Amino acid sequence: MTGIVKGNTGEWEMVIGLEVHAQVLSNAKLFSGAPTDFGAEPNHNVALVDAAMPGMLPVINEVCVSQAVRTGLGLRARINNHSVFDRKNYFYPDLPQGYQISQYLDPIVGEGVLSIELEDGTTKDIGITRLHLEQDAGKSLHEHSPTSSFIDLNRAGVALMEIVSEPDIRSPEEAAAYVKKLRAIVRYLGTCGGDMEKGQMRCDANVSMRRVGETEFGTRCEIKNLNSMRFLQKAIQYEAERQVEILENGGEIDQETRLYDATADETRTMRSKEDAHDYRYFPDPDLLPLELTDDFIENIKKDLPELPDEKKARYMEQYGLNAYDASVIVADKASADYFDEVVSEVDARLATTWVTAELFGRLNKMEVSIESSPVSAAQLVGLIRLIEDNTISGKIAKDVLDKMMESGKDANAIVEEQGLKQVTDTGAIAEMIDKVIADNPDKVAEYKSGKDKLFGFFVGQVMKASGGKANPAAVNELLKKALD
Repeated sequence: MTGIVKGNTGEWEMVIGLEVHAQVLSNAKLFSGAPTDFGAEPNHNVALVDAAMPGMLPVINEVCVSQAVRTGLGLRARINNHSVFDRKNYFYPDLPQGYQISQYLDPIVGEGVLSIELEDGTTKDIGITRLHLEQDAGKSLHEHSPTSSFIDLNRAGVALMEIVSEPDIRSPEEAAAYVKKLRAIVRYLGTCGGDMEKGQMRCDANVSMRRVGETEFGTRCEIKNLNSMRFLQKAIQYEAERQVEILENGGEIDQETRLYDATADETRTMRSKEDAHDYRYFPDPDLLPLELTDDFIENIKKDLPELPDEKKARYMEQYGLNAYDASVIVADKASADYFDEVVSEVDARLATTWVTAELFGRLNKMEVSIESSPVSAAQLVGLIRLIEDNTISGKIAKDVLDKMMESGKDANAIVEEQGLKQVTDTGAIAEMIDKVIADNPDKVAEYKSGKDKLFGFFVGQVMKASGGKANPAAVNELLKKALD
């Protein structure tokens, strides 16, 4: 997936824009006091206004407004002091009002920018067109009956931030990098949980194709409701190849909304694409324009946390991390929090190695998140301290970490139970060395004749004799003296 599709008549370039719907982290919905808990019984989290009962009026949730402003600031975007809620009119069974309260011409957040990091280490800025607040619809359920649909309004009225990018994305990989970075930012900010499996973040991809070197955009198709990075990339790739095939056969692309079928790995028509006038937008008469003071915005700005890009730069400067390790750690807030706890207690170099290479490597194999790690940050600190004070070697520490992952026990307990303390007694190590030398006179002769590489053989034999518990530095020093 490179962003370039090679057709029979030449190369075509992808032009991609994303619309990400991020559920606002709040205890109540956008215009009602109904709770937003995930997994509640159907139609349990529903207030009268969510069900569109006659005479019910919406009341704006200030927390949702603050969260939208906070997200906009995190995206280096312009915050609009004046914004307007509109009615977006369309019929759908799980939209009780017959319209969605959203924003159109006057959104709460204007232009911004999001920097993504690509696999080759380069960065690219993706423009943000706007962020606007809107209410979510309910959910249609079809699995309970072969002839009827059921409606669950638990999500109806839940606050969403729709974050719209400029058409600056040029490949499926860039699209995934954009969504990952956006998810990281909202998690750092605490404005959205970002869990795509729970529907807290969904993505629509607008895809069009043009000849490499052309500047005009082609006709775009929108792929709706992509809920994983993998599906996002696969859907974009399929849609790009589909459009190229049509264009090269002399056809035209119909502007339409499509769905991605993960089982068949294809997109298919959902409906013809509506333009803004089809929705008959007009200002909601029940809601006054939203007027934000400069003080309101400034108070939110003062409370912003350290975001991924800033944290990465600090890690590189303060701890000497390379760009790759810093990027891996800051990509997820929970990972960064874990690392911060470890590095505050032990050497930064050891903290980086044992968090990124050792712990993350094991968690990835287990397919376990850092939040569910069987080894806490405090426990990993305990293990690293045993390395620092030469109680155990780095090699034994890897085995100890494996046992910690299996049992959840502290490193100290495992080392004591299994007698894994490092042998630092130089007298005991010297005895092992003398025996290894006595048992291998031919290898000693070869070493002394100039085969220096045999030194590693002798080190290995001594470590084997000690059960891996001899202090490696002491072994090297004493062995060098004995052989020379």
